Amino acid sequence: MSATPARRLGFFSRLLDAGPPAERYRLATEQIAHAERFGFDSAWVAQHHFHEGEGGLPAPFVLLAHVAAKTSRIRLGTGIVTLPLELAIRVAEDAAVFDLISGGRLELGVGTGGNPSAFAAFGLDAEKRNEIFARNLAELREALAGHVLSGGDRLYPAHPPLLARIWQATFSVAGGRRAGLAGDGLLLSRTQPRPKETPHARLSELQNPILDAYFEALPPGEAPRILGSRSVFVTEDRKEALRLAEIGLGRVVSRFVAAGHAVPGNTLAELIAAFDVHVGTPDNVIASLKADSTLERVTDLAFQVHSVDPPHEAILRSIELVAQEVAPALGWRPRGEDVTHQPVFAGQPILAGQPILAGKEPA
Repeated sequence: MSATPARRLGFFSRLLDAGPPAERYRLATEQIAHAERFGFDSAWVAQHHFHEGEGGLPAPFVLLAHVAAKTSRIRLGTGIVTLPLELAIRVAEDAAVFDLISGGRLELGVGTGGNPSAFAAFGLDAEKRNEIFARNLAELREALAGHVLSGGDRLYPAHPPLLARIWQATFSVAGGRRAGLAGDGLLLSRTQPRPKETPHARLSELQNPILDAYFEALPPGEAPRILGSRSVFVTEDRKEALRLAEIGLGRVVSRFVAAGHAVPGNTLAELIAAFDVHVGTPDNVIASLKADSTLERVTDLAFQVHSVDPPHEAILRSIELVAQEVAPALGWRPRGEDVTHQPVFAGQPILAGQPILAGKEPA
């Protein structure tokens, strides 16, 4: 894998730590502050309604506002807002206010996602999610731009700079083309469903065609923004990593079976492959990630510990090992001279809010 000094490093959380909701929010805030301390460029949280085992956050802007007050530099992204389930103008209002109070640190990721059953609770038809998404995204752009809305009003505060920080998540080639045509960023998932005819396809075999479509559609002169998210859990002890992976992936399999899906394997190795998990020592993970050709083409790498979902202290240590050993081997370098890369081992206080890269321009 060739070095790409401009590549940005992200931490991604679906807030699946063990514990009640308030504890999940507290731990995720600590993890993001820890990632900032170790030089990560961005942190992303995913919106999920209703299903605590799939995601622990229905209100991403509320949590990110709290995180912004505890950090000073790291960029904060929604990965994603499930736009079909939201009022587009309300998303524009929340995004504009959040970006202003956070000092311009918002990356606005949107997508069609969400469990199909959630659409019924919102009075919507899941089969129409793409149609609703397209309509809401157009309304979101109009509102952020400050254009006249139905009835004659304009958004206050309008915030056109956010138009250049919209990202679209997709599993499909058509979605990649749509994001490219709009000049938006592209969010690639840590894993995605395999076609029935190719159940053992590599993730790169599914995502490289999406990237091809994105690049082909991107307007001339428009800089690509591509975030490749990957499941990564790093420890010094491979046996311990595999033990925790077996526990976490076992929970995922249980949910799959309960939902009526086929189990994609019987052994731990098969589950690691089926769910695209990179787990082990830094050397193990570096080798595994270098085999993923998709990552050679992304501008942003975001690592999350799901679906292993280890304990909080192990997540903090994984963040450290990613910043110190894994990400540098993939071409990432911390920006600025003030990044503190001294090991802060699990259990020590986290210096949330400590300036790391004072005066750094947004990426």
